[in-house]
Amino acid sequence: MMVLQTKQLAVSYGGIKAVKGIDLEIEQGELVCLIGANGAGKSTTLNALCGTLPVTSGEILYQGEPITNLPSHTLVRRGIALVPEGRGIFGRLTVEENLLMGAYIRNDRGVIKQDMAHIYDIFPRLLERRTQKAGTLSGGEQQMLALGRAMMSRPQLLLLDEPSMGLAPLMVKKIFETIRQIAAQGVTLLLVEQNARLALEVSQRGYVMENGLIALADSAANLLHNPQVQQAYLGH
Repeated sequence: MMVLQTKQLAVSYGGIKAVKGIDLEIEQGELVCLIGANGAGKSTTLNALCGTLPVTSGEILYQGEPITNLPSHTLVRRGIALVPEGRGIFGRLTVEENLLMGAYIRNDRGVIKQDMAHIYDIFPRLLERRTQKAGTLSGGEQQMLALGRAMMSRPQLLLLDEPSMGLAPLMVKKIFETIRQIAAQGVTLLLVEQNARLALEVSQRGYVMENGLIALADSAANLLHNPQVQQAYLGH
């Protein structure tokens, strides 16, 4: 089943055409990455998909139904969650309060408790710091929290914006192991990531974005071995 599809999606802000008409498709259970240089339009695309930036033209379909320009709170209820660039955690709330914020659309309290226990299993460090203010966590711990909070909404489609940004290599490894785990649970993922090699290694398919357009689309394995991609993004 097609979970997400964009048809000639275009997004402008501040008078700049950031996304110039792109077609994306993501099947249920796929992990797909969107790679490209800074300013290519990757984060803009994610923000349009989750309703935080208005779409100028084109269409977004989610599970076959149009969702173009629906507000983000409506999309969360429909099963779309975003882990934003910069994490966007609530610094004055505790770790546990942040996780509960992720479940604000739910009222199945018993299952919420189980889901929180599951997040603590994945990230034992969050359990150790559950009563700590989120603003006092390290960057890596905040990224764990942002991922955990998004998972608390029980998303069917998870959008990840630059999860490795600013993290130490060991922490990046842990975050990407978790992304693999989440995908293995059947959650559909769209990953925007500056580290093209890492992104392609965990994904099944990839899109390469340049100047607001899709320049290449292929299986992740083919993109890893594509001389053009190697030269531009993999340091070969």
